[in-house]
Amino acid sequence: MRHLLSCAVTACLLAGPVAAAEKAAIFPVELFDPGASYGTRVRPVDTKKLALVTDELRNALHSQAGLEIVDTAPKSDVVAKEGPLYKCNGCAADIAKSLGADLVVTGYVEKGSGQIFNLNVTIAEAETGKMVRGGQVTIRADTDDTWAHAMRWVVKNRLLAEPLPGKS
Repeated sequence: MRHLLSCAVTACLLAGPVAAAEKAAIFPVELFDPGASYGTRVRPVDTKKLALVTDELRNALHSQAGLEIVDTAPKSDVVAKEGPLYKCNGCAADIAKSLGADLVVTGYVEKGSGQIFNLNVTIAEAETGKMVRGGQVTIRADTDDTWAHAMRWVVKNRLLAEPLPGKS
């Protein structure tokens, strides 16, 4: 029987990788730019940074938490139709569940100005959509290094930090 995230976080994150790793659908980090017009495309430089932080997130949750990463590409058309995931009222959990994932991980970068961004990441149970972990950090410079550092910080200090769900 698969564990829900409270058990997965306790087992996987405290003990490291376990034999039956939880499966996580980690969707590409999205950009929320309140100053952009509807339908405005993401700049190529931002697309590159979004891919960078998505890779940082996937690598960290796999290597540090022992999560098995589920390929989300087969549902990219559904994500494009339902998204952006940060405001689709839980559709990401349904998509993750259809991929066979136990957990759904989503994130977005909110653009505040040319040099200030907020990075937000959540982990939820795919079965219920209940958020079990989340974190946010402000990025104060628009470079690859600052974006990557911000994701590493959120993972270390928010997503994988003590106390873990189910622990006192």
